[in-house]
Amino acid sequence: MKWIGDRVSFQDNQDSISFVIYPPKLGWKKYLIISWLFAWLLIGTYVISQFFHGYNQNEQLMLFIFLMFWLYFAIRIARTILFLFWGKEYIKLDETCIRIKKATGKYGTVKQYFIENISKLRLITLKETSIQRAYDDSPWVRGTDRIQFQYYGKTVSFGKKLAEKDAELVHKTIERRLEKFLNAKK
Repeated sequence: MKWIGDRVSFQDNQDSISFVIYPPKLGWKKYLIISWLFAWLLIGTYVISQFFHGYNQNEQLMLFIFLMFWLYFAIRIARTILFLFWGKEYIKLDETCIRIKKATGKYGTVKQYFIENISKLRLITLKETSIQRAYDDSPWVRGTDRIQFQYYGKTVSFGKKLAEKDAELVHKTIERRLEKFLNAKK
């Protein structure tokens, strides 16, 4: 197994190539995110306990609306923590298709895309001064995918939070191998 950067391992065989993209290494920042989730859960528990204290209908409606927003962000934080601790992306390209699995631990579904129907394989670059770049670099989000292609008019993307250099290497490797497999079929 060879490595591209710190987060991408790959295995190159004659008839296939496979990549494993690991989550970013955040060190002590992971524990800050866990404490953020814990504080968020405490806030939600307190608001839920206040929900049953005999407020009028308008006040209960406000609490309910707050709890819906709270639940949405609690789920987002929990999914991010699961990805940071146990998430991986598996990409395997062979003579017939590319298979992509975004997994948390061992759970995840493999999606298969036949190479004849893949078009517009491209690299997503974020401007250095953009808000999206600042948001993507923050540790509390899973991040955006850096490589994408078109498949029957739908956009398929992978490579969460990859560094620019690593994303370029993965993109070029997949592009060359796709070209080789498609030329062999002709």
